[in-house]
Amino acid sequence: MSICILSYFNKKKWLMNTTSDPYKPYNDLPRLPPPVEIETKAVLRKTTSCGRALAELKGIGRVIPNQALLIDSLILQEARASSEIENIVTTSDAVYKAFSAQTSQIDHATKEVLRYREALWYGFNELQRQQVLSTNLFVKCVQIIRENKAGIRKTPGTRIVNQTTGDVIYTPPEGEQRIRELLHDLEQFIHSEDGIDPLIKVALIHYQFEAIHPFSDGNGRTGRIINLLYLSLNDLLDYPVLYLSKYIIENRAEYYRLLRGVTINQSWEPWILYMLAGIEQTANYTRDKILAIKDLMDATTEKARNQLPGNVFSKELIELLFERPYTKIQYLTDKGIAKRETASKYLKVLETIHILKSQRVGKETLFLNTGLYNLLSRSN
Repeated sequence: MSICILSYFNKKKWLMNTTSDPYKPYNDLPRLPPPVEIETKAVLRKTTSCGRALAELKGIGRVIPNQALLIDSLILQEARASSEIENIVTTSDAVYKAFSAQTSQIDHATKEVLRYREALWYGFNELQRQQVLSTNLFVKCVQIIRENKAGIRKTPGTRIVNQTTGDVIYTPPEGEQRIRELLHDLEQFIHSEDGIDPLIKVALIHYQFEAIHPFSDGNGRTGRIINLLYLSLNDLLDYPVLYLSKYIIENRAEYYRLLRGVTINQSWEPWILYMLAGIEQTANYTRDKILAIKDLMDATTEKARNQLPGNVFSKELIELLFERPYTKIQYLTDKGIAKRETASKYLKVLETIHILKSQRVGKETLFLNTGLYNLLSRSN
């Protein structure tokens, strides 16, 4: 009986700490987990199918001889989409070119996308070194994204506004000390062994980080990096290749509506179901994309084997062409496939059999794997 009474008062206290005043800093943001039922029947059913989709993605990734072939192509797509959510818009072609070319002629939006990729890789590599998601790691990721030394917000006045109407819809917590306390609580929840399924926890963690809003800019992108790192931390992904931002872009209004629903009404179930659906759908999408890349690689290998001179064809050369859409002479020399003059001949021969197409970018010649580019550009 006392446990029930305690639970009742914890829930009442939580609900009293919710905020409906968008102008009031949410310094009373409650700790996780919420004292309400989160593992509902609907959530548990969706968790099962979501976990199955992630397991299939992980298994499919391992059938690729070298998973590194997929990483940059897929992560660059996630980086572009995650940036687009923040209205930082560029094209896939601009991102792929900028990633491969040595040129200073890169627009601001494309630079931001490349920095997102860098931050995601930094976070993933740090996670391999030390299995910890910490405030320091979050700060470093946002500093890479923003290309500055900014840290936790110190000054008041940050407000979230409706970009259509200009109305204030939320004011996050204020005061560096309070923000750090909330992040510390979040760290403890991330690493606690509380029996909550990691797929449910990722939804709770994402809401909490967005509600804390610890930085003056870059919160959304950092929060989406944390999603992927948390799934990797719990061995649900081998590499952070899940294209989750695609789902958020396609369901952006619902994303913000459900976040707000948690803040105002503690409507956790719809938010958790939204995140689970997003992970499941994008796991299936990414799985299908990987299978299509593998099929294309096999077909390209067969074509090259039949049409290239024996001294040009090699398995290593074809794999290199699938590491990213654009390749260049330096990539071949760096891999030890051929010296510079010979590498140039190899790429030109590949162009004659319509596997590659050359383009001049700045002072360099890049060679586009047209099949890979077209496959990555398809939305289905």
